[in-house]
Amino acid sequence: MTFVVKPRTHHPRLPLNDLGLTRRDYEGSVSTLCAGCGHDSVSAAIVQACAELSLPPHRFAKVSGIGCSSKTPSYFLNKSHGFNSVHGRMPSEMTGANLANRDLHFIGVSGDGDSASIGMGQFAHIMRRRINMLYIVDNNGTYGLTKGQFSATNDKGSTSKKGAPNLYEPIDLVTMAMQIGASFVARSFSGDKQQLVPLIKAGLKHKGMAFIDVVSPCVAFNNHQGSTKSYEHIRQHTKNVVDADYIPVHQEITADYRPGTREDVNMPDGTTLKLYKLDENYDVHDRVGALNYIQRRQESGEVVTGLLYVDPEAADCHEIMDTVQRPLNELNEPELCPGQDKLDLINDSFR
Repeated sequence: MTFVVKPRTHHPRLPLNDLGLTRRDYEGSVSTLCAGCGHDSVSAAIVQACAELSLPPHRFAKVSGIGCSSKTPSYFLNKSHGFNSVHGRMPSEMTGANLANRDLHFIGVSGDGDSASIGMGQFAHIMRRRINMLYIVDNNGTYGLTKGQFSATNDKGSTSKKGAPNLYEPIDLVTMAMQIGASFVARSFSGDKQQLVPLIKAGLKHKGMAFIDVVSPCVAFNNHQGSTKSYEHIRQHTKNVVDADYIPVHQEITADYRPGTREDVNMPDGTTLKLYKLDENYDVHDRVGALNYIQRRQESGEVVTGLLYVDPEAADCHEIMDTVQRPLNELNEPELCPGQDKLDLINDSFR
């Protein structure tokens, strides 16, 4: 079963937002992801951000690709428009939806495999086109649906659950987005709600391409040798009557630390995730400075989180293309097809 309807009952004293709605009005179905998956924390952050912003749920369009991350739009904003595209093609669908109706709020959810591998070309072009949307990547460095192979964002030298090291340099979607044209770029950790929710709010309110790379641990493939609850240990010490995998329940990893400080977060497999929250004096408007800062921290093995770059004056796709203010899907046939005389004038202008 991949779809579980959430009960309608809720606490009678849930706070109301400016629209008279509770956060339950922004939720979706019950998650079927592994217990403790960081992706569920991202979905919860989206729910909280949208509810606190008092945005109408039916005025959203959410699009995803393929992967564990791309299942998550089912878990938030169940009253919105939604489309689950093929692997790596979310940006194309989102571009078409945005051009057709510019009045909606757009959220695209993808994964590191979906965006940094098969969808790399799509990712690059939606960034340079500056579609007015919030693009979230749930980045766990692995292909969770196909048993934990390395993704293109996995760090060089990191090991799989069987101990094999990754031999290749990672693709950094944050610096790539910053270089190509995104005007709002951030990175966060799924366990840091205090940071992630404000970033999502800011991304939703930003005019232009807003990109957030969320480090979101995959608990299913972080088991390690020596654990009596690991897959290999159970298979070696149990006589199977049915060959099945059991996903152990992990406690969600959280982090809470002050700006300008670093915190080491211990992962379920024994590795350490180093997070560095930006200093309050960091200049988010300096793109070159941000790129240099990220590179220096990466060389120290750290993951920089927070709002990394923003250009509040950047134009979005509609301004660049000089489209009409009315959504294209509201225009009638004479307005969309003005006739042969107008077409001749356009063609003559190119001669």
